Amino acid sequence: MSESFDVIVVGLGAMGSAASYHLARRGLRVIGVDAFAAGHTFGSSHGETRIIRMAYFEHPNYVPLLRRAYALWRQLANASGADLLRITGGIFIGPPDGDLVAGSLRSARAHGLSHTLLDAAEIRRLYPVFAPGDDDAAVYEDAAGVLFPERCIAAHLELAAQHGATLLHAQPATSVEALPGEVRVRTPTGSYSARQVVVTAGAWVSKLLPDIPVAAERIPLYWFSPRAQLEQFELGRFPICIWGAADLGDFYLVPHVAIPGVKVGKHHSGEVVDPATVSRTVTAADEAPLRAFLEQCIPSLAGPVADSRVCLYENSPDLHFLIDFHPSLPNVIVAAGFSGHGFKFASVIGELLADLATTGHTTPDADFLRLTRLAALR
Repeated sequence: MSESFDVIVVGLGAMGSAASYHLARRGLRVIGVDAFAAGHTFGSSHGETRIIRMAYFEHPNYVPLLRRAYALWRQLANASGADLLRITGGIFIGPPDGDLVAGSLRSARAHGLSHTLLDAAEIRRLYPVFAPGDDDAAVYEDAAGVLFPERCIAAHLELAAQHGATLLHAQPATSVEALPGEVRVRTPTGSYSARQVVVTAGAWVSKLLPDIPVAAERIPLYWFSPRAQLEQFELGRFPICIWGAADLGDFYLVPHVAIPGVKVGKHHSGEVVDPATVSRTVTAADEAPLRAFLEQCIPSLAGPVADSRVCLYENSPDLHFLIDFHPSLPNVIVAAGFSGHGFKFASVIGELLADLATTGHTTPDADFLRLTRLAALR
């Protein structure tokens, strides 16, 4: 079986679903293929919630893209009728000169974002369940909140289909081949040709395109039931939180939604894995660093485990996104290296990929994410 399209999207998770939508709504003939069934839990886009925030400690350059991402998420919610985004406020806690607090403050000041700088006493007064160190500080941001990833992806896919996209699940791409004037993608059941291919294969991208330097990292997620003061952790009362504990690492927390308890994860486990063979069973060793953090910083949350999952990060060498044409395969567009902080950008990444496919360039705000920068890291 061989069919021809304008664009093939490989991977229909956060970025691929958004790209399919933005491409299809521009009138292009789009086909998307994904290795797994819709709504699967094998990648980086499951687990009920994802944090969205504007005072971006990773780098101020992300803020213009975030402004557009927020607008596009709201447009998607209106178009789909789905509840996708909930603003909770966000607090980023740690040493005042650490990357988390200093970086958030740098972005907030550079872009005129609404924020409040808090010392340890003010943190305790506003959030009695928190136990910061006396020298800790925090940046509070009004605009932060949560996205519901499964709903976001479903909305993008549904609207992409309404605009004419063909979406095929449980059809893994086995090869991407650049030919004169076209690119061909093969799956176990078919061969598809197009003028261009957009590869958004997440942690599997390096298996399909070996020269794209992305490593998969195993990230255990836990939902902890509070020992006391349950109402303090409810959505609408408890902000999203990222906490940089100098002796323990960086942790993120999301208030209780539907899954009982508060979602807690450690930002980077250091466990590099093969996404095809990674263990998806959580262990006592996975739980230990999270419980140690809670016992030290939020003792009333260090209760029983209500649920747990395994997620995957997909890390680029410098932990920033990779969005560009492939360096050696004509008409192949790559979007990779998002995990750890990428989901919130999916709405705007989809638009950027559609721009690349239709015009050959994106907004200059995204130039810092091009693959060419990696040459300086070698």
